[in-house]
Amino acid sequence: MNTNSRSTSPPVDLCSYRIPGHDACYYLPDFLTEEEEEYLIRKIKEYPQQRWKQLANRRLQLWGGELTSKNVLVAQPMPPFVEAYPDIIDRLKRTVFTPAGSPHGQPNHIIMNEYLPGQGIMPHEDGPAYFPVVATISLGSHCVFHYYQYKNDADGGTGGRSIDTAPILSILLEPRSVVISEHALYSSHLHAIREIEEDTITAGNATSPPVLADLGVPIANWDRVTGADAIGVMSKGGVLKRATRYSLTCRDVEKVAQLKAFMKR
Repeated sequence: MNTNSRSTSPPVDLCSYRIPGHDACYYLPDFLTEEEEEYLIRKIKEYPQQRWKQLANRRLQLWGGELTSKNVLVAQPMPPFVEAYPDIIDRLKRTVFTPAGSPHGQPNHIIMNEYLPGQGIMPHEDGPAYFPVVATISLGSHCVFHYYQYKNDADGGTGGRSIDTAPILSILLEPRSVVISEHALYSSHLHAIREIEEDTITAGNATSPPVLADLGVPIANWDRVTGADAIGVMSKGGVLKRATRYSLTCRDVEKVAQLKAFMKR
């Protein structure tokens, strides 16, 4: 896939990147070049320390503004390095957001999470503030992205719902790749990254895909990976050790207020 061209290139046909058996999930390897990845990681590290938000198990940056308690985006300019070079916003606009019919036709909010080896995030939904499509770009390291569904039974009458612990879909996200989730997979399912330092994979064969050794779940995009290490463990089995990963979660917030207008209220 050639993503070096600018907005004059035609939109990507997502159908060829669809995960088999899941019509709302697409995996695009090599969405960025190695040079673009190195540049983005350097710019992330150069970002002022006061712009980082420290959580219990990771830290993050918010690009494009912050959400209010009423799910309104108080818009701020995106960092220039996601609009000018590399042109992430324009690529995602042409690839998924405009074809999907999102309100602004492109992502207007990016959460940049930093995951150290052993860090992850519990199964969760993104909530109603966003149009039901999300593109997640990985930089620096791989991870395995799991999707979960709720159980049918109510959680003891408390109004909550229990989560089925078996993933319905597991995808190996390589550095420089983007995974796109939409429709029900986004709006009524959950997603998570396990808090582990390495992924052990048992090789598949002609009739079955490789699986995560400890969970026994298949790697759905096993035949789409392009990195030498990933290809090796898919074909022979082995361990992929995680390094520091930067995750760019790109979405379109439906309700937007400009910062100046918001401050006047």
